[in-house]
Amino acid sequence: MEYSINKGIGKSVEFKSLKAQYLFIFAGGLLAVFMVFVIIYMIGVDQWVCIGFGVIAASALVWLTFNLNAKYGEHGLMKLLAKRQHPRFLINRKNSRRLFQYPKKKEVQNA
Repeated sequence: MEYSINKGIGKSVEFKSLKAQYLFIFAGGLLAVFMVFVIIYMIGVDQWVCIGFGVIAASALVWLTFNLNAKYGEHGLMKLLAKRQHPRFLINRKNSRRLFQYPKKKEVQNA
């Protein structure tokens, strides 16, 4: 018997060219659109309005997800979110005279 070797070990998850976190955004977004569709249908909104909302929202989600995947790549969205959390500048609130003073040495007691 001959077994094929799995060449995909260590690679990120990919489906229809969607990679990594975009796949989870896509699946979660479609689930959210479906839940909103069900809720507005159960409230009593007209059937065609619900279908129109579902089609437009799902189409926008598909376009946005594939656009983000093409623009930022596999890890680019995480890098973008990390960059937003990085401070633009550091603030030093110490008095400028303290920055240039040498600390006083403690005197050693002879015992």
